[in-house]
Amino acid sequence: MYPNLSFTIYPLSEQALVIDFGQRIEFSIHQLVLRCYDHLRANPLPVKHEWVPAYSSLTLYFDLFALVQHTGDPQPFAYLDKYIREKLSVLPTVLPHEHRVHSIPVCYDPVLAPDLNACVQRSGLSLEELIRLHTAIEYQVCFLGFLPGFAYMAEVDERIAFPRKQQPADRVHAGSVGIAGRQTGIYPLASPGGWQVIGRTPLHLFDPEKEIPVLFQPGDRVRFYSINHYEFDHYEGGVT
Repeated sequence: MYPNLSFTIYPLSEQALVIDFGQRIEFSIHQLVLRCYDHLRANPLPVKHEWVPAYSSLTLYFDLFALVQHTGDPQPFAYLDKYIREKLSVLPTVLPHEHRVHSIPVCYDPVLAPDLNACVQRSGLSLEELIRLHTAIEYQVCFLGFLPGFAYMAEVDERIAFPRKQQPADRVHAGSVGIAGRQTGIYPLASPGGWQVIGRTPLHLFDPEKEIPVLFQPGDRVRFYSINHYEFDHYEGGVT
């Protein structure tokens, strides 16, 4: 069992509730969120539902009609509260499985990365040192949001922790690799966006035709490696 497990549960809507572990961004809390996420997914509810992790909380979306039919209670929050507390009372202290590790090629070329030169100037680093710092860390996928498959990953070295733009760009290309504070992420689709774009990957991270359309899942680990523009244009490899 997991020691000193503390959380609160509150309804978000008629078909959603939140498990709150502290309302602050701390690595240890997020590790606990992912541990609970894995454990609750391994012990599913008897009706259609989905768990969505964030930095310090888990949100449950469920089929209210099916749950009312199953419980016979028109307001089944008490059932869910009991279910969650019972499952988390036996939360294991070890992870049920290892998460995947992805190696992602990134071209750090200002032609593809409109904010790269400004970030180099802001940091006082050389371009090579900025790239070295960004590729030196194995990042954790904390959660998905904003766009389908957009993974919020942490934490970048504080020397390259650039703030969001004050004025978001109207269009950011799919595959763009950005930084916002201590987070890094990849735009899976073209979109407006306010992250500082320092590179671009040739990988396609979102395919609605696939059974699982997004590449990353919470808890996955990601390491970037640098490729040149020629390699970007001719990239044919897959994801490892």
